[in-house]
Amino acid sequence: MESIGPTGRHDYRARNKQANFPGISQVAHRTFALILAGGRGSRLRQLTDWRSKPAVPFAGKLKIIDFALSNCVNSGLRRIAVLTQYKSQSLIRHVEHGWGFLAATMGEYVDVVPAQQRLGENWYNGTADAVYQNLNLIREANAERVLILAGDHVYKMDYGVMLAEHIATGADVTVACVEVALAEAANFGVMTVASTGEIVKFEEKPTSPEPMADSPGRCLASMGIYVFNTEFLCEQIVQDAQDPRSCHDFGKNIIPRLIGRSRIMAHHFSKSCVNMVGAEPYWRDVGTVDAYWEANIELTKVVPELNLYDDQWPIVSLQPQLPPAKFVFDDDVRRGMAVDSLVSSGCIVSGATVRRSILFAKVRVGDQSLIEDSVVLPDVVIGRAVVLRKVVVDKRCHLPDGFTAGVDLDADRVRFHVTERGVTLITAEMLGQDDALETQPAPLSAS
Repeated sequence: MESIGPTGRHDYRARNKQANFPGISQVAHRTFALILAGGRGSRLRQLTDWRSKPAVPFAGKLKIIDFALSNCVNSGLRRIAVLTQYKSQSLIRHVEHGWGFLAATMGEYVDVVPAQQRLGENWYNGTADAVYQNLNLIREANAERVLILAGDHVYKMDYGVMLAEHIATGADVTVACVEVALAEAANFGVMTVASTGEIVKFEEKPTSPEPMADSPGRCLASMGIYVFNTEFLCEQIVQDAQDPRSCHDFGKNIIPRLIGRSRIMAHHFSKSCVNMVGAEPYWRDVGTVDAYWEANIELTKVVPELNLYDDQWPIVSLQPQLPPAKFVFDDDVRRGMAVDSLVSSGCIVSGATVRRSILFAKVRVGDQSLIEDSVVLPDVVIGRAVVLRKVVVDKRCHLPDGFTAGVDLDADRVRFHVTERGVTLITAEMLGQDDALETQPAPLSAS
């Protein structure tokens, strides 16, 4: 099915599975989804000092985990457990408040499951160990298959297509994969796939990755998305837990050990991505400050690669009740305006200029300030005559009158974190505002 979006371009829906695989709704109903959302995401630096990576804000009004959750619901998966661990309170609150709309009377739910040390005194020691410590949830779900997802990637995917392919190929395990440049392969699990679609080699974060036969500059990387037959998963997880040499990780241990011993199939993301016709499959690991900034700023383009204006595949999130964004003053010396930008509810741009930037909820921008190529998280107050270029400002920062960042990177490095690509990251702690703006900020004066 195709539909015309607000950009006038067609979106691919991957709905042809209905014709090829009748009963796909029953397949989804008999599948239990586990979202692994306990990671710290240390490469995001100070952005994850007080929150886990899946809880990091994204795209003006979302959090990163909303993509995995929305993909589940849009794919017909309505039994979901979110496994948390690292600094998880904001993530728990977000999921509990924003994802409580499923019909519990119909057996639908999103459960938030903090690490509980159910099977010992240790916290999660790897992705496989996280699943092992929650085997009771899998058995209680009484599902035929388990879909295991990472909660820290940005993409739109119809998991129903992958589930249907898993069943059609008779796989024990199916691993979703995406093409990446060889230069990026050191951050992923890299696989070699036979013409039959079976995975014949899998190496986690290789120093010398094996390129694709028909594309020497690229390789197939694991997306951290797995479909297991339930009983097979339980057997492998228990066996791995008893191996003292294992790191208890899917990419490092479980999948490589199964190569050649079980039927391990690759699912190409291009078959199930929900994307514009003719566009490359969109999947981002926003695990560094540079990647996070770039993925957000890319959304300000006229036709971004990631379409958030898609009523047929919405990305759902907790939506606070806030007034509309407001732009005030239209004088030559101070004009409230935003160009090629995303401005969220509750923002006030008072006689300032915003270009190619994203303002999250309740950002205040004062007179004669200039914000360019920047990502400003919620509840930030920006004073008068402030200049920001290519910066990420964490929530609740208060930037005083005359403040500048992204103009002199050497000066920025003294107080803030500056990335390899010249993005300046600013947090309240760096500004000496540990308790900054705990209460709702007042609107800036119009004078």
